[in-house]
Amino acid sequence: MRIALAGNPNSGKTTMYNALTGSNEKVGNWAGVTIAIKEAPLKKSYQSLEEITIVDLPGTYSIDAYTSEEKISDDFISSKDIDIIVNIVDANNLSRSLFFTTQLLNLGIPVLIALNKSDQTNKTIDVKKLSELLNCPIVETIATAKQNNGLIKLIEKAQSLKNQVPKINFVINNKRERYAFIEDVVAQIETVKHDETAINLSDKIDNLLINKWLGIPIFILVMWLVFDISQATVGPYFADLLVGQIEAFQEYIRTLTASASPFMQALLVDGIIGGVGAVVGFLPLVMVMYFLIALLEDCGYMARVSVVMDPIFKKVGLSGKSIIPMIIGTGCAIPGIMACRTIKNDDERKATAMLTPFMPCGAKLPVIALFASVFFKNASWVGTLMYILGIVIIFIAAFIIKKITGRKDKSYFIIELPEYKIPSVILACKQMFSRAKDYIIKAGTIILLCNASVQIMQSFTWNLTLVEEGMESSSILASVASPFALLLIPLGFGAWQLAVAAITGFIAKENVIGTLAVVYSITNLIDVDTMAIIGQTENEVMNVLALNKVAALAYLLFILFTPPCFAAIGAMNSELKNKRYLFAGISLQFLVGYTLAFITYQVGTFLTYNNLAQGTLEGLLIIALLSLLTYYLIKDKKITKQMCEVVK
Repeated sequence: MRIALAGNPNSGKTTMYNALTGSNEKVGNWAGVTIAIKEAPLKKSYQSLEEITIVDLPGTYSIDAYTSEEKISDDFISSKDIDIIVNIVDANNLSRSLFFTTQLLNLGIPVLIALNKSDQTNKTIDVKKLSELLNCPIVETIATAKQNNGLIKLIEKAQSLKNQVPKINFVINNKRERYAFIEDVVAQIETVKHDETAINLSDKIDNLLINKWLGIPIFILVMWLVFDISQATVGPYFADLLVGQIEAFQEYIRTLTASASPFMQALLVDGIIGGVGAVVGFLPLVMVMYFLIALLEDCGYMARVSVVMDPIFKKVGLSGKSIIPMIIGTGCAIPGIMACRTIKNDDERKATAMLTPFMPCGAKLPVIALFASVFFKNASWVGTLMYILGIVIIFIAAFIIKKITGRKDKSYFIIELPEYKIPSVILACKQMFSRAKDYIIKAGTIILLCNASVQIMQSFTWNLTLVEEGMESSSILASVASPFALLLIPLGFGAWQLAVAAITGFIAKENVIGTLAVVYSITNLIDVDTMAIIGQTENEVMNVLALNKVAALAYLLFILFTPPCFAAIGAMNSELKNKRYLFAGISLQFLVGYTLAFITYQVGTFLTYNNLAQGTLEGLLIIALLSLLTYYLIKDKKITKQMCEVVK
């Protein structure tokens, strides 16, 4: 038996899906969290006599699809590859929810209404009469509750409706009649408990958080607190404890392999354990950040951020809806890019998919933490600045795209602001541990293999002889990376080791940390206090990396704002559905990352030493070539025509 969960965005659909299946899919209080069909078997604890599959469909307001994720739901429902539809209806928004409900009731598929969030409504609803008017069974549910949530009754009722032919006792011919019917139904069954026009606490908070003058400063303050807690206080404390255990394990393995060949010992201890350990050492910082972001999402604040950004984004051809994929992208760029399909306007959707990777994702957080701790004494402003800079870059890049393509269409943004609530610590912990699991899996697979490959290539020459100590520049790795390092001289980091780390970062951004650990034989780079364990001071680490503070900041900007990992580029390709526009996005990302690093290093060097750095002219030439390539790819007539079509 297949049961499809269908409903409006923010109706509690994915929360119910997780409760029924035991899954841990991401939930949120805005449209766009669910952007693809997900399915899983019903939990055994429901003691069903038959196998039941629960299908979670993307949120939609109507059978008539307006966005690509709504079309996914529409196509799936139309295929009738389901036994029953459970329509999740938000008890707080009956008028809006019942439009979709009345459409589902005309499809000829058994429908069961789950009247969700019944504990949060300020209205009295006559459920029995509503069921009679719609000629449809209704079960009251509270998907967030652990007990007495109505879900067992929901499943039992759904099973009893299997193979029944639904009877419709009303006929609706057009939208006007549908709205009139819904208005009449709501008037008969709903009674407001108190005056909804009165200004409540939620309204007062909104007046502050989404104020046109205070909204952005408050957002900056919130992000600063997130990074201060995750990178300067709580996060490093747990990271120090973890790194101490990793180092102890590394030394233990080094002792056990003392009789092995130097190459095998170096491969296992430095390449695999050292490289992976350097990445895993930052796990507590990442987990703390994910936990805090999950709390902000669950309490309802992140939905307000999109409202704050909407007036700014409209000026460059985007809208507040574009900020939603970017917020999701702070966790991982891939679901962030995929969330762009919730944007109705095709021009805006493509531009957002191309620009979303500029928001630093969770994989880039260890890189930010590394450079903030080593070069800037755990300064919280470093991480905060990177995220604010990401938004500024998106704003400027969107403006440039709009000017190049000559877009004139206006973008509109409508969002339902959820009620503020005390965030669920349990939910935040689940999301945190889910992200941590993904992080560890990546460290134990992709990053492990990458670091092992780096260690092997660093250990051998092209003649397949072991590299002598002090002659690492003759290795296979050095000879491959050196040509790329030449391009990075104008940015202040022309060493082949740093070039290798930048290149492996395109496989996974965490690889930057692992590769640096391997090529420089350094495991722990979290903070100055911990470095004392291995006898290294802050200045010594700077010397090992051959970077001053200006060059370090330039390197950080280059890593963060050049193209994302290959998996995210694949997601861009899937959403853009146009190779030339994909290459335009990649070219733009290289241009932005290279230009930011160039300006930072050259200007910083001039201000510090009163002279320009090496490679100024060469850097300007590279920027000019990237600019021409990006302009050509975006300006191309075929692309321009596609980008300038107004969705009607």
